[in-house]
Amino acid sequence: MDRKHIINDPEIGNKAEAYEAFDDIPTNPHLENTIGDVIAARYGRREVLRGMLGVSAATTLFGTSALVAPTAAKASQQSESRYKFDELTWGNDEKHHIAKGYEADVLLRWGDPIMADAPEFDVMNQTAAAQLKQFGYNNDYVGFTPLNAEGTRGLLCVNHEYTNEEVMFPGLGRQDKQGFTGMTRDLIDIEMAAHGGTVVEIAKGADGKWAVLRDSTLNRRITPLDTAMILDGPAAGHARMQTKADPSGTAVIGTLNNCAGGMTPWGTWLMAEENFHGYFWTDARDADGKPDLSAHADAASMKRYGVPGGWYAWGQHHDRFNIDKEPQEPNRFGWVVEVDPRTPDAKPVKHTALGRFRHEGCETTVSSDGKLVIYMGDDNRFDYQYKYVSNGTVSYTADQNTDLLSDGTLYVARFDADGSVHWLPLVHGTGPLTAENGFASQADVLIDTRLAADALGATPMDRPEDAQPRGDGTAYIMLTNNTRRKADEINAANPRAKNTFGHIIEIKEDGDNHAAIKGTWSILVKCGDPEIAEVGAQWNPETSENGWFASPDNCAFDADGRLWISTDQGSKWGKTGKSDGLYALETEGDLRGHSKLFFRCPVGGELCGPYFTDDGETLFLAVQHPGTDGTKSLKGFERASTFEDPATRWPDFDPKMPPRPSVVVVTKTGGGKIAG
Repeated sequence: MDRKHIINDPEIGNKAEAYEAFDDIPTNPHLENTIGDVIAARYGRREVLRGMLGVSAATTLFGTSALVAPTAAKASQQSESRYKFDELTWGNDEKHHIAKGYEADVLLRWGDPIMADAPEFDVMNQTAAAQLKQFGYNNDYVGFTPLNAEGTRGLLCVNHEYTNEEVMFPGLGRQDKQGFTGMTRDLIDIEMAAHGGTVVEIAKGADGKWAVLRDSTLNRRITPLDTAMILDGPAAGHARMQTKADPSGTAVIGTLNNCAGGMTPWGTWLMAEENFHGYFWTDARDADGKPDLSAHADAASMKRYGVPGGWYAWGQHHDRFNIDKEPQEPNRFGWVVEVDPRTPDAKPVKHTALGRFRHEGCETTVSSDGKLVIYMGDDNRFDYQYKYVSNGTVSYTADQNTDLLSDGTLYVARFDADGSVHWLPLVHGTGPLTAENGFASQADVLIDTRLAADALGATPMDRPEDAQPRGDGTAYIMLTNNTRRKADEINAANPRAKNTFGHIIEIKEDGDNHAAIKGTWSILVKCGDPEIAEVGAQWNPETSENGWFASPDNCAFDADGRLWISTDQGSKWGKTGKSDGLYALETEGDLRGHSKLFFRCPVGGELCGPYFTDDGETLFLAVQHPGTDGTKSLKGFERASTFEDPATRWPDFDPKMPPRPSVVVVTKTGGGKIAG
């Protein structure tokens, strides 16, 4: 299906859904030995039957033990969950819901003033100047760094991924269907001001409630409209990074499509640039009306990255987003950005040593030998899982860690059928990464990380999103879905064709050392409804109808080392009937693979975050794009949302206000550890 048919598909209700559906078409031409092939070879006849026939057929042949994750012991009725809460009931409606005994308070909403001189939000009279001092749109990653020993004051760091024009601006409607005819320079500047990120100081009161300190001098917005940034690492200053506005190739304005992220051990914030390709524009068209890249020296690279996507009209009014005028500007996006939230005057840094791709998450840990390790996914169907290992060791004094993100080795994963995972170094001169194959320097390897990973034979995955490392050398990889995988493309680590529901892989690094270049892997769960045979789901048998989920996206460990999963089904939630939400997932013992529902979003919303404070008593969650995705599946509404007619007006429920992406603070009624 081409772009035109996707845009006009009656089942697609907004631009974001169309954008995602178009990205369902992989850009990776190397689909041999994908993770599905590896999974098929990794597990024997029993597991292949389970994956192809589903839960009902598998249990008929092999009994209930076939449902347990491969390395787990058989679950028993006597097993006790480590997560102490009464499970929430699944569903989908206009409100958010939390497990009994917990409170979920809205802390920050799109448009809320975050600076002392910021104007109050006026949704009918928005301006870029106002938005630059207000909380941005579509909050995704949430991080927190404390400012006092008690952890009752701190800085909240929030990514703002993208904007939904049709519910953001009055009277506008879907712009991708109208050729962006309604998008003026003023509206585009508001969009740009709503992207990026927010740093805001918050404090916990005597009543246990958290509040924004609007007068804090540490509060700031980071946007693609006006925030000056530095490029560092091997690609900084390279000819392919130079533009008319920046002939040095070392400075860039802003960051965009910031999805998941991470916090470093020394308290800086890592912002991952994901679907940057959609913001670039071209006026050049071929005979079929498609973007014509024939005049561009980087045409092969652009094609592999999906540039120009043309899903935003920024290039009509800002030359740097038009590849006809600034052909190398796309090379300056797709990186990980480090921000020092305690120093508002410090310029954010784009670290090119971490590679250029559609970054989903950049979760950090310290290896057993003291090195900084970062796990990162490339969120596209049939793309790869990465990790970065610093050459130096971590100091807990911030100014002693300045080189850790610019001096190290980037690796890409190859998952083998024998259960081993190999981390392949993306280093110039290694194997095929030579000038003869188009990689003249380490800068080329990093600018074209995807092409370099292709050349090394990395394993194509089912949309690797967030990855969460644990201190014992274990990491959990979220594989959200891949409906494009064909039956002859399944493998050991991607076991299902037309993988609508996703799965989670567990990695055990050799020697319990996250810096190791080899480890082992297994599947923790295969997601989806275990009652439908053809889904081929795999859960612990104790998982209830409320507890199974689809499309794992972000994840986090709490203070006790327990894993929590948030989901992003997009417009496909109608296939499960469940809102996206937060689930507690057992990784050890008899209940390994057992999941419980804790929180669920209002209709059309995606759950992001999650982030626990060090004491385990506060959980920050982000609900983005409420009232947008899949609203045609909501019984009684069954149409696409607009500014004037949304499926929900969460969280204000004000007839004059559209739905507003918001950060929610979860605490236990009366205090104490969450799920403790």
